[in-house]
Amino acid sequence: MVLCSAIVRWFTAVVPLNVAAAPILPDFSGGAISNIIPYLLSPQAHQQGSAPDWLPTAAVGAKRAVVLIIDGLGWNQFQERTALAPTMANMSASRITSVAPTTTATALTSIATGLAPGEHGIVGYRMQIDSYVMNSLRWADEKGDLRRQFPPHDVQPFPPFLGSSVPVISKAELEGSGFTEAHLQGVRHHGWRVSSSIPVIIEELLNAGENFVYAYYDGIDKIAHERGFGVFYDAELRVVDALISDIISRLPSDTALYVTADHGQVHVFDNVVRLDNDVMNLVRTQSGEGRFRWLHARRGMEAQLLEVCAEKFSHCAWVRSQEQILDEQWFGPVVRPVVQRRLGEVALVPFEPVTFFDPADSGPFQLVCRHGSLTADEMYVPLLVHRS
Repeated sequence: MVLCSAIVRWFTAVVPLNVAAAPILPDFSGGAISNIIPYLLSPQAHQQGSAPDWLPTAAVGAKRAVVLIIDGLGWNQFQERTALAPTMANMSASRITSVAPTTTATALTSIATGLAPGEHGIVGYRMQIDSYVMNSLRWADEKGDLRRQFPPHDVQPFPPFLGSSVPVISKAELEGSGFTEAHLQGVRHHGWRVSSSIPVIIEELLNAGENFVYAYYDGIDKIAHERGFGVFYDAELRVVDALISDIISRLPSDTALYVTADHGQVHVFDNVVRLDNDVMNLVRTQSGEGRFRWLHARRGMEAQLLEVCAEKFSHCAWVRSQEQILDEQWFGPVVRPVVQRRLGEVALVPFEPVTFFDPADSGPFQLVCRHGSLTADEMYVPLLVHRS
C-alpha cells in the first residue's frame, strides 16, 4: 500500500500545491454554473442593468446567446496559460464555481437543469442506486447497460433548459446514451464528428432564427486525463482558442457567446492511495471517484469507519460524514430523500494531489489529471463573454 503521507511529502517537494484550509463550496446563491442557464433563459437576460454581479456585463441585453461548455477547463489552469489563448484572454471574464463533486456527470446536469446536485440526483461519476453502483456517464455497471433497471428520466426527472426544447451541439455518438437522456431530455440534437463543425452548426442555427444555442466540447478534459499538463495540454488549449475565434467570427450582431466549464483539474500523476484492510473491513462498497470517494459502511460500522478514516487520511483529504456534508450543503440546500440514499456514509475528498483507489473504478489507461474534489484548481471555472 502507498501511504498518503509519503505521497504528499514527495509530491509537494516537487510541485507545491496551494490549497485552502477548508473545502471551497459551490456558490449556489450566486456565481455557480447551475445559475447560468436560469439567468440566460429569464426575461432579465434581455434587459439592461439587470445582470447579477457574477456575470460579465459585456453581454447584458444581447438578443441571442450561445453557451459553449469546454469540459475540464479550470479557472486556475486558464489563468496560467492566457498567452496560449489570446481570444479567450481578451473576452470579458469572471470566476465562478462548479458544483460538488466537481465531475462531468454532476456538473453538466447542473448546468443544463439549473439545479444543485441534491435536487437533480446525478451525484457522482459512479453512484449507488439500490444494490447497483452505476457509472453515470456510461449508464452501466460492470455487467452492462442499466437503462432498463434505471430509466434515465426516473433517475433524473427534471427537464433541462427550464423545459425549453433548445438546440444542443455535441458529439454525434453521445446522442441516445443513457446520460444524454438523463440530462438533455427533450432537446434538439445536432451532432458533430469533428470539432471544426461546431462553429458551422452554430452559424447555421443562428441564421435559421435560433436565439439560444448550447454547445459542448470535451478535448481539454480528455487530454488532461491522458497526458496531464504539458505540451499536449497546451496544444489542445490553442486548438480550443482557435475554435472560439472561429465561432466569434460567425456570430451575427447582438449575439453573446458565453464560454464556461464544468470543472478544473489536478495533476495527480500515479499518486494512488489504496485503502488497507483496517478500512476495507468496515466498507460494504465504494462509489464516487478517486477525488471524491464515497465509502458505504457495513451496517453498524458507520462511526468506526469515520473514525478510522479520519485517523489515516485527515492530513491529505477532507474526511466527512454524510451528515456533515448535508449540514454544510455541499450538494445544495435541498437534497431529496431518494438522492440521499445514493450517498455513502463517509467521503474522502483530497486536498492534496492524490486519488483514492477503487478496483471497480478503472479505465483503459491511468489517469494523469483528475478532478472531483473541492480545491481551487477543481472548483473554480471561468465564465467568459464576447458580444458581437
